[in-house]
Amino acid sequence: MTFSEILDRVGSMGRFQFLHVAILGLPILNMANHNLLQIFTAATPAHHCRPPPNASAGPWVLPMGPNGKPERCLRFVHPPNASLPNDTQRVTEPCLDGWVYNSTKDSIVMEWDLVCNSNKLKEMAQSIFMAGILIGGLVLGDLSDRFGRRPILTCSYLLLAASGSSAAFSPSFPSYVIFRFLCGCGISGITLSTVILNVEWVPTRMRAIMSTALGYCYTVGQFILPGLAYAIPQWRWLQLTVSIPFFIFFLSSWWTPESIRWLVLSGKSSKALKILRRVAAFNGKKEEGERLSLEELKLNLQKEISLAKAKYSATDLFRIPILRRMTFCLSLAWFATGFAYYSLAMGVEEFGVNLYILQIIFGGVDVPAKFITILSLSYLGRHTTQAAALLLAGGAILALTFVPLDLQTVRTVLAVFGKGCLSSSFSCLFLYTSELYPTVIRQTGMGVSNLWTRVGSMLSPLVKITGEVQPLIPNIIYGIVALLGGSAALFLPETLNQPLPETIEDLENWSLQAKKPKQEPEVEKASQRIPLQPYGPALGSS
Repeated sequence: MTFSEILDRVGSMGRFQFLHVAILGLPILNMANHNLLQIFTAATPAHHCRPPPNASAGPWVLPMGPNGKPERCLRFVHPPNASLPNDTQRVTEPCLDGWVYNSTKDSIVMEWDLVCNSNKLKEMAQSIFMAGILIGGLVLGDLSDRFGRRPILTCSYLLLAASGSSAAFSPSFPSYVIFRFLCGCGISGITLSTVILNVEWVPTRMRAIMSTALGYCYTVGQFILPGLAYAIPQWRWLQLTVSIPFFIFFLSSWWTPESIRWLVLSGKSSKALKILRRVAAFNGKKEEGERLSLEELKLNLQKEISLAKAKYSATDLFRIPILRRMTFCLSLAWFATGFAYYSLAMGVEEFGVNLYILQIIFGGVDVPAKFITILSLSYLGRHTTQAAALLLAGGAILALTFVPLDLQTVRTVLAVFGKGCLSSSFSCLFLYTSELYPTVIRQTGMGVSNLWTRVGSMLSPLVKITGEVQPLIPNIIYGIVALLGGSAALFLPETLNQPLPETIEDLENWSLQAKKPKQEPEVEKASQRIPLQPYGPALGSS
């Protein structure tokens, strides 16, 4: 009997499972609000230099730029004066008295003047938030293995609630950045634990459906954010509004049960049995739960216990040749996906379309993208889907460099298409990576892969700064990296209808068989598959 069969005995799709997935899904619904929050809280409105205090208001204070609009970062030193030579009248200076912003909504840009020479700080703030997700994944992932999934999930909810609320009361930009960094750490902890706890408590045949349901929770969250931002024009109140719900999630997480596998592997089998009996009672199968014994539980999880004792580390991913090639290709694909995704997701205001409408469109494209991905993965395979998603995204981003800025509709269509492809890439990578790595090193492989997508998402905002040198440079870099990631995916083996490798030896045998002449592929049982995990970027940290 496997753990799946034990789960069937206590009720694999009863009231407990639906409530469990709902409790895990509600925070994911709100996760997009934090990941994409700076689209609205750091929006840069039209602005120009504030006239000197002793000057009368008038157009003479502001030099005109090449586009016929007032310069944003310069003003005339002298007011118009017939006694002064023309050359003297045209001398300009920086905005010594601050800026005037043409907006009824406020943002961190307006509050701390993150424009002109300080505009790089806006991108730096987003990068530091992504760095928090990266560091959180490394630290909290290790703590999750030591202390369990649920304690880390509970603490991560509290961390995100507290740091997000504190960011709303930040007295300065440095303190705001620190709190946003902590928000990123909390998001990583939530993602790691949610993925494991969701997959473990539902039957194999329902994992893809339940995982897809959680993935769509993130998608729906992208629709909620622009509505909240439109209704709440003050960035501090918006920051506070998206953070407060996590205090409620912190309280509700105490109901969430611990991972049974983690409890057994940690020598806490009696506690695992107690939880299974509680689930059985909740699902109306109390008698079945009472029949379970401690010895039976240990015996049925014996294989997982023996696999867990096999000691493999991250260095083995680069030491063993077959894992080294696989890790290199997957790392490049993960990096390219995170790098290119956030170039589009966080660049909404660059397309000259209404910020709120465009964000809804950007979120909406994930709905058909994930559905098409599921069909493509099932019929075309993982290899083709992954390579095509990144190659098409790279092509769309590079095409933006050839489209004039005044063709806003064309640029928007290309950006939405590229974003949909990158969303598909995220969905595919979760499944593909988990199928390629053997069980004995799967979690480590997923962790290293996820590390690279966070490095990519952290560097992505910084690349935008190169646009000050030449506006075309950022999209060229984003597009080329996406094409490289898609090219790397072409060197990965296909896993469609292949059994999951348990050990390194299984992977080597699989590779040898793949080099032989093709034979009729063996159709595997549903219980041997790992489901699609289409959480998207926000949960790209699992």
